[in-house]
Amino acid sequence: MRKIVTKPSQGTPSRQRLTDHIRPGVHILFVGINPGLRSAATGHHFAGHSNRFWKLLYESKLVSEPLTHQDDWRLPDWGLGLTNIIQRPSAGVNTLKPQEYIGGMERLTVTVKQYRPQTVALLGVTIYRTLFSEYRTGRISLGLQDETLASRPVFVLPNPSGRNAHYSYRTMLAAFRALRDATDMLAQGLTKGTITVGPPSQP
Repeated sequence: MRKIVTKPSQGTPSRQRLTDHIRPGVHILFVGINPGLRSAATGHHFAGHSNRFWKLLYESKLVSEPLTHQDDWRLPDWGLGLTNIIQRPSAGVNTLKPQEYIGGMERLTVTVKQYRPQTVALLGVTIYRTLFSEYRTGRISLGLQDETLASRPVFVLPNPSGRNAHYSYRTMLAAFRALRDATDMLAQGLTKGTITVGPPSQP
């Protein structure tokens, strides 16, 4: 039986930091870079008109019903969590500062240690390169990685933003489905570092 929680107050739209949505026992912790301006204005994660995150969640069967950004607070009902490396909203990643990444990586590590998700799902190759400096050059395959974060398995997904033209929707969906399968297998102790999706990613 799913736990029912009370929907948080919407409040007045502003460009404020978004709330993480994580509960103890989280299976998959999704990690974004930072909120976009529309997400900050609405107070909800992945609120961009062209962002495909919510559609991918449903079509990959990570959730059992169609959701929108207004349902982000409900994700823990399915054992899913949401956070960002950097909390400050921006129109794009080009305005983010190196010290923000450093502070964000420290915060993420603390969060992962606290909640110990079965899988840390990074929404974009850029995040993986940020966390693991030895991979800042070269190509990276989507899927389960050899590296871990705070001893938890790391899975690289495509960035679901509509601005990401490197991957087709079909490839994105395959990656989200592989994440679901990998997390189930990891929970049973059946696999680690063996699941990839398609060819190596674009830089």
